[in-house]
Amino acid sequence: MNSKRRILLVDDHPLLRKGIGQLINEQPDLMVCGEAEDRAAAVLEMERSQPDLAVVDLSLKDELGLELIKDCQVRFPHVLILVLSMFDERFYAERVLRAGVKGYIMKAEASEKVLVAIRKVLDGGIFVSSFVADQILKHISATPKSARQDQWSALSDREIQVFALIGKGYGSQQIAERLHISVKTIETHRANIKQKLGISSTGDLLQSAIVYSQQAG
Repeated sequence: MNSKRRILLVDDHPLLRKGIGQLINEQPDLMVCGEAEDRAAAVLEMERSQPDLAVVDLSLKDELGLELIKDCQVRFPHVLILVLSMFDERFYAERVLRAGVKGYIMKAEASEKVLVAIRKVLDGGIFVSSFVADQILKHISATPKSARQDQWSALSDREIQVFALIGKGYGSQQIAERLHISVKTIETHRANIKQKLGISSTGDLLQSAIVYSQQAG
């Protein structure tokens, strides 16, 4: 048991945690050492269970797992992170890799692929799909992206959170409550998003945010 690598599961869906957990615990070299459904619980579990790797969903109770990932880079730099998400990898994989994540796999992948990703990250590698690998290579070779994706990539992580919630129909007050920040701060983020995307009206902002939400998951 002591030779097994320790995995922390961070996802707000109990059934998914149960399924992935059972799969991991059936392996001779892996074990689940803890579970969490939100950012605060995940931090406590990391302190308690000292995992080798955390499998993290990007959507945790109305907040992006990116905030947890940033916390981990500062407080638990030794913990490897693999993102397992339903969000379209086209829009999030490069962003989380830049944040220090060692792998990105979508929930639609087969269970066996999840184990491949976990072991590759534990062995010191980086796991991404062939599609993401191609996109990264194109980026390195200076192949231009679409103008829209170029604009979206200019948004900060917090602005992405606000932008996604706007696209889901939430108003400033609702967004402020979900992200636990002031309405004034949300309005500042909205203004910054409009400036970065070259948008002048609230209607255009909403339309662009809806397109983003639909394409990014």
